[in-house]
Order: sequence, then C-alpha cells, then structure tokens
Amino acid sequence: MTKRFLSEHNVDFEERNINQNPEYVAYLKEKGFQAVPVVEAPGHPAFYGFRPDQLMQFAG
Repeated sequence: MTKRFLSEHNVDFEERNINQNPEYVAYLKEKGFQAVPVVEAPGHPAFYGFRPDQLMQFAG
C-alpha cells in the first residue's frame, strides 16, 4: 500500500526489499524497527507502516 500510494502521487522512491536483500534486516533492527515498510527521507523522521498522514508530506 505504501508503494502504491507513493507511485500514485508521483513520489520517487527506492525500494529495499528485505526478502531479496536480507542485510537490510540488520540495518532496520539497528535503527529500532521491527516491522515493515519503513520510510526514510532526508529531513524527516523515519516511520514504519502504511501512514497516509505521514506520506502526504512527500506528495508535494
């Protein structure tokens, strides 16, 4: 749902799939996340889950 939201709002993003790149699991755990998706963007606090309220800030 997060990818779909970003795509529908023409927001560029980079997907890091933990199934294809298991090294990202360790990275996310180090950051304190225990669920996906995780959204990180420069200048914004990272968050996890489908959060339309948070995602709207990228849909300029």
